[in-house]
Amino acid sequence: MTETYRTVGARAQAAFEVKGSEFVGHVAPAESVDEAEAFVDEVRAAYADATHNVPAYRVPADGGDMLREWSSDDGEPTGSAGKPALNVLVQRDLRNVVAVVTRYYGGVNLGVGGLARAYARGVSDAVDAAGVVEERPHERMTVVVDYDDSGTARGILESEGVDFEAAYEERVRFDVRVPVEAADALRDRLRSATGGRVELG
Repeated sequence: MTETYRTVGARAQAAFEVKGSEFVGHVAPAESVDEAEAFVDEVRAAYADATHNVPAYRVPADGGDMLREWSSDDGEPTGSAGKPALNVLVQRDLRNVVAVVTRYYGGVNLGVGGLARAYARGVSDAVDAAGVVEERPHERMTVVVDYDDSGTARGILESEGVDFEAAYEERVRFDVRVPVEAADALRDRLRSATGGRVELG
């Protein structure tokens, strides 16, 4: 799959109040179920004193093209929180994205309709704050070389403009994020430039 898709450009949050209840919407890009779950756990830990932390995400399942869509009402009435939150991501055609809406109960019951509107707004406002970007599908690869080849490998990665992190240990390891359609050509370039000494994973 090489077509572009829509996702959020960065992490962001947006807060508002409805009849005394405080809502905080959080969104982040996520490329896997593990990344999405980690973000949900992070928000739940940061807002552990909240009445509810309602999660929703749309991310690739097992690295494939299939999307895993998931949400939870987190103790709110069934269908009043998680589904409205997820529906915003679906209606705005966003993927590789995770959202959590935090609620501090303010003493007034909002009813199912009021809750659904508030949780949908929490996601929508946070998405607006983050901004929507067009992304190409990426894959991750590891590039391991000896120090003698590390300058060559780093130079290639920089010239390709890919995102990477380097770890200098016994050997040099680059964790690379590369557009799917450019991955094979990058592997070939690295093999050729290092005389086949590069280890690719």
